[in-house]
This record gives sequence, C-alpha cells and structure tokens, in this order.
Amino acid sequence: MKILERYILARVVRMFLATLLPVLAILWLTQVLGRINLVTDSGQSILSFLTLATLILPTVIPTVLPFGLVLGAAQTLTTMNNDSELAVIDAAGAHRSIIYRPILMFAVVLCAFSFVLDNYIEPKSRAEARTLIASVYADLLSTVIEEKTFREIEDGLYIQISERLSGRVLKGLFVADYREPENSYIYYAREGAVDESGSQLIMRNGQVQREDETGNVSIVQFDSYSFDLSELTSDRSQASRKATDRGLPFLLNPDPEDPDYKANPGAYRAELTRRLTDWSLPLIYAIFTIVIVGDARSHRERRIPPMATAFVLTLVLRLMSQFSTNRAESDALFVPISYGIVIVLFALGLYLLLKPRRARRNASMLDRTNAAFSRMIGRGARNDGGAS
Repeated sequence: MKILERYILARVVRMFLATLLPVLAILWLTQVLGRINLVTDSGQSILSFLTLATLILPTVIPTVLPFGLVLGAAQTLTTMNNDSELAVIDAAGAHRSIIYRPILMFAVVLCAFSFVLDNYIEPKSRAEARTLIASVYADLLSTVIEEKTFREIEDGLYIQISERLSGRVLKGLFVADYREPENSYIYYAREGAVDESGSQLIMRNGQVQREDETGNVSIVQFDSYSFDLSELTSDRSQASRKATDRGLPFLLNPDPEDPDYKANPGAYRAELTRRLTDWSLPLIYAIFTIVIVGDARSHRERRIPPMATAFVLTLVLRLMSQFSTNRAESDALFVPISYGIVIVLFALGLYLLLKPRRARRNASMLDRTNAAFSRMIGRGARNDGGAS
C-alpha cells in the first residue's frame, strides 16, 4: 500500500471510530437500560447485569457499522476536498484508485467482520442472553424484589418479605393466594427459603389461613410447609430458541421437526435472507459514498453538502433492504427481491465508480439535482435583495 493510501486509510479509520463509538454507546445504553430490572427488579447481582449487557452488544454493532463507515469516509473526503488535497492529487496525475482503494479495502474488512458477527457471534449471544433471562425468572428470588413491598407474582398471588438474607433465606414471609376464589389461602411464616431448583418455597414457623366459598376460616399452625412454585416458574424458565438465535448452518438446513420452525417457518426464511444480505451493506455504502464525495470540487459551487447527500442516500438504501427482508417473512416473493436489491445496488455503484470522471459529472443526477436546488436558492436570494 502506498504512503498516500495509508494516509487516507488512517484518516478514514479514525473518523469511523470517532463516529461509531458514541452512536454505538448510545444505542447500547438504550438496550441495556431496558433490562436494568435484573438489578433493581430481580434481586440479581451486578455481575448478571454486566453479563447481559455484554451479550447485548453484538446485536447492536451490525446496525451501526455501515453508517459509521459512511460518515467516516464522507467526512474524510469532504475535509480533504476543503483542504484542496483532492485537487492536488488530481493535479499530480494520480489515478482515482489511490483515493477509493483504501476505503474499499476497509469496507471489505468490515463486510467480513459483519458476516462473522451476524452469522456466528450474534446468534450465540442472543441465545445466551435468552438463557440468562430465563434462569433469572426460574428463581422466586428474582420476582420478589424489594423488601417490605407487596409483589403480584401472578394473577391472584401476592408475596411480601421483610428481609432477604444470604444463603437464599427470607425473613418475615407473607403469601396471599386468591387464584381459586372458592378456596383462598394466606400464609405467614417467620422465615423461609427457595430450593435450588426454584420449584419449592419452604416456610418455617408459621400458619396458614384457609377461607372457603361460604366464608368459613380455618387456621393451621405449622413448623414447616412447602409451597409449590413449579407452575409459576415452568413457563417463564423455558429459554425457547427463535430464528434470531440460530446459527447459519441451521438456517440453511432447518430441522423440519423443530417446534419453533414448524410454528413460524417464515421467520427463518426472513432471517436467512437478512443474514446473507446485510453483511454486504458496508461495501455498497462505501461505493456510493465515494461516488458522491470522492471528486475534487470547487468551493464556489452551490450544492447540498455531499456528506448529507451520502447519509440520506444510504439511509434510503437501508430502508429498502430492511423492508424487503421483513416482508420476506410473510411473502416468499420478497426473498429474491431482497437479493436483487443488493445485486442491483452493487452493480450500479460499481458502474458509477468506474465510469470516467468527466462523463460521470455530466450524467450525474445527484449533481444536477444539487445544481438545480442551488439555482433556486440563488434566484430567491436575488429576488429578496431586489425587493429590499
């Protein structure tokens, strides 16, 4: 790689990181804060929260990655044009490949990283996160959170504790069970504990009050009493695997007997389409960004800022791709449409990139749109000036 190419690559990488990291941090925080209840609402340790936060990170990166490249490359090329560096490169007779080769090489690296992340790392992290959340719900201690606060575990079932001690010990237990109106129960116990399986609440030194449908109340003292929790935790503790949790080999050859696949095969079709198309977006975005921003231009030209044009265009391309892959879940016709969008965009961008510079300038619809818009602004300013 030549010195000038290394110089451009270094600037693009720096701008890419400067753009990507803040946006990634904001999106990651919005995802993480939605699950802060693992600490504030479930009695879990901060380690469980940090583990879940780390597992969420691979699901956020693929969305931000292409836009970070667009903004980094567009800002680098715009700055180089403003500093007349692109004009100097043209005047020196250098080939255009010196400008776009380092950007495209970096885009190819990001495509490979995105492919590995989408198809191998992200599914495993999603499955681990789902398993972690399921294990939290399998434990009663994760649903009875705040001490001295009543908590509705299920419709008609309320639990309150006075104090939570180490070793899964609960002090001052109160359980009100109104799930069967004809037979309601109220339990008091000085202390209790949940077994390791999370299916039994063992209460000690207490009493149970039973009220039948006629209103008669009976009170029974007990030294030890076992309250069944298996019905409460069985459903929420099942970490069912979805299409987003599956690896690429399973999506390419799904098990016809898999319960989730049998229930929703369209989700697997759409997920496979997304996996095989989204990884190419950084390269496509990079090509269009170079086409829009990569030429040396005069500062006197009135036009829409090229960085804004590049960002809006790539955003539109992203919405097109996202729409087609989402519709593929309900309509198989959108599967070839999704692949067709990627192929057509890549071919069109490559054609514009390799087109001779003068011909591209004469035929560029974006340039004509910018020029027309600039002329309209100029006429409006002159009219205002004449009226005043």
